[in-house]
Amino acid sequence: MRLVARRHGAPYAVTEALLDQTLIRGGKGLRDAELDAEDHPIAGQLMGSHPADIAQGARLLVGLGYDVIDVNLACPVKRIRKLARGGHLLAEPDEAIAVLDAVRQAVGDARPCTVKLRRGTDESAQAEADFRRVLEAAIRLGYAGAVVHGRTVEQKYVGPASWDFLAGLSRDYGGGEFVLGGSGDVWCAADIVRMLEETGVRLVSVARGCIANPWIFRQARAALAGDSAAAARPPSVAEQRETLLEHARLAVARDGEAAGPQMRKFGILAARHHPRREQVARAFIAVKDMAQWQAVLTQHYAGDEPGVRSRPLGAEAESCAGAAAE
Repeated sequence: MRLVARRHGAPYAVTEALLDQTLIRGGKGLRDAELDAEDHPIAGQLMGSHPADIAQGARLLVGLGYDVIDVNLACPVKRIRKLARGGHLLAEPDEAIAVLDAVRQAVGDARPCTVKLRRGTDESAQAEADFRRVLEAAIRLGYAGAVVHGRTVEQKYVGPASWDFLAGLSRDYGGGEFVLGGSGDVWCAADIVRMLEETGVRLVSVARGCIANPWIFRQARAALAGDSAAAARPPSVAEQRETLLEHARLAVARDGEAAGPQMRKFGILAARHHPRREQVARAFIAVKDMAQWQAVLTQHYAGDEPGVRSRPLGAEAESCAGAAAE
């Protein structure tokens, strides 16, 4: 998915959260963290709760050639809470700061370090105070930047992300060498531009909004260059087909037939761009293997049909928020 996104204009990528213990144990976990030569610049995103272990994981990522080491203090998943990892560490700021310090010391000047945060564990004043303490520690320790998700850990992915909170952070911590980025409720190119303009963050992290939608990066580049027509242009059916095939070739080369379930998922999500979205989604839902997946492309993506236009993602609402419910 990262390689496909890069080929459509993504300038930078971050891995999924990599558990320090999985890297330390070696074997498949470490092999899965190996990089393709095309997959740069990239941050290796680390998650852990013990300073010594996450420091060892950081050194392994440096050895594998990652350009940036990113610490995850944002993940809201319940099973992570049991281990005091991810965003749940924000409730224990001393422990979170110890993790940040350990990674920074382990990496030294070999690579820049960044951190991914949520805006707190909940809506309380204490949670915000803890968040700010952790963020200020990252700045003090020499971290190059942070991406802040505008939801709390308690919210998970429900309800709106607070862009007002991000705007306040930009006023308080923006500027200088420390790069502040934002995340949350970014579903299309227009949202990327709007977040930059409304919050003052210096970069926008696109997460769920780019799943089966790599065209968002091309569209965002066009929007930032002032080309509104190109920014609004949805991918043609032929472009969708070529991108899905490209993704499938990469996935099969890596995982063989085991790529089938993943490509089924991407096909279902990509169907929202197709002019016959419901019909195509149902076809992908029925897929059992890669041969059937290919058959769906042959049937529904043979080429652009006269008089039929691809569907703009998120056309239901000016801010593209309609995509979030899909």
